Amino acid sequence: MNIINPATGSTIEKLTEDTPVEVNNKIAALIEGQKIWAKVPLEERVAIIIKYGDLVMENLDELAKILSLEMGKPIQQAINEIKGAQNRIDHIQKDALKWLQKEIITEEGATREEITFEPLGVIANISAWNFPYNVGYNVFLYALLAGNAVAYKPSEFASLTGLKFRDLLWEAGIPQNAFGCFIGGAEVGEMLLEADLDGYFFTGSYKTGKYIAQKVASKLVPVQLELGGKDPLYVMEDVADVKQAAINAAEGAFYNNGQSCCAVERVYVHEKIYDEFVAAFVDEVSTYKIGDPMEEGTFIGPLTRADQMDVILSQIADAKNKGAKVLYGGERWGDKGYYLTPAVLSNVDHSMDLMKEESFGPIIGIQKVKNDQEAFELMKDTAYGLTAAVFSGNELRAKELVEGLPTGTVYVNCCDRVSPNLPWTGRKNSGMGVTLSYMGIRAFTQPKAYQLRG
Repeated sequence: MNIINPATGSTIEKLTEDTPVEVNNKIAALIEGQKIWAKVPLEERVAIIIKYGDLVMENLDELAKILSLEMGKPIQQAINEIKGAQNRIDHIQKDALKWLQKEIITEEGATREEITFEPLGVIANISAWNFPYNVGYNVFLYALLAGNAVAYKPSEFASLTGLKFRDLLWEAGIPQNAFGCFIGGAEVGEMLLEADLDGYFFTGSYKTGKYIAQKVASKLVPVQLELGGKDPLYVMEDVADVKQAAINAAEGAFYNNGQSCCAVERVYVHEKIYDEFVAAFVDEVSTYKIGDPMEEGTFIGPLTRADQMDVILSQIADAKNKGAKVLYGGERWGDKGYYLTPAVLSNVDHSMDLMKEESFGPIIGIQKVKNDQEAFELMKDTAYGLTAAVFSGNELRAKELVEGLPTGTVYVNCCDRVSPNLPWTGRKNSGMGVTLSYMGIRAFTQPKAYQLRG
């Protein structure tokens, strides 16, 4: 399996995909290892995860370089991701004991009632390439915390990062038969779906997520799917600073080249400030440095996947054919690698794929609206339900609008943000289940009820 640098199209390294025999042997080891790992006291498991975080920070520069080389993330954004993901470890340190310890429900009468939280067993974590630290930690750290063993399959576009996860977890004290890294493409993923595992946790596309859910349904084990989004942002005319709103919206759309499930994918702006907002938005995007992700100051690197370039260019062509105007970008850049200049389009509407289908790349449509009701109807006109945002000078007005939207997360005067303190969950085609918050701590457990009579 060739690991390709998307900035150059050249091969960084060659890995050998796991064979069926190797996959089966790894799973057998995890089944035995989980029984031992689950008996390690919770406090010790927390300490090992904290040690892992320390090792990550000690190796920050090397890890950021690997991430940047294999998926094209600008080096500063790679550093930001790795540093930012540490808040999951802080969350575990702060809240794990509280939410995983035995709960005494009542001691009234002759019967004492208790709940304990047991691990699921061996879980599959089929992960994503766009933010491998963030989305990986959301699953495998919390799963290990609860006493599970993890069959971790990194995306083939972030396999080198996945192998570093394995090495540092083992170095921190996670037993080698409690965390296994499975290298390969769809074939290896299929082997995990066929295996007799105790839960499946996937981050990726709706199409693949739906397939996984259907494939493992007969197992009657937990399935958690963190899928895509078509996340809207509405800018009200009472926003305190139109220029700053445009700057924030542009970053929400184009950070990590728009390759984020919670990136801003469509913008609606009140007609009273539309022209001012669009001008400020284009001005901001025009300052973004595009180029070598290893160079300081680069904000737009290559797309990770070459085939996604065709998706973006197809959406641009469809929008132009239906009357949209390209205000900036939208062209191939350079003579090597998978580069597109970030595209900003106006005169857009919901007849266009750009405003309906997930883009997952450096493109945004900005649509003019007359009032809050029109914005609300357009924002909910999607098959997805991950996040939605409103920029406004009136928090109450903004909250009234977002409260009615069928999304797992809503933002007021911010966007493209994930906190470990809050549940991360999608509705409709954006997935099911939950990670993060106390709910995400317990998502990797199964409760056992005790009724004890003395």
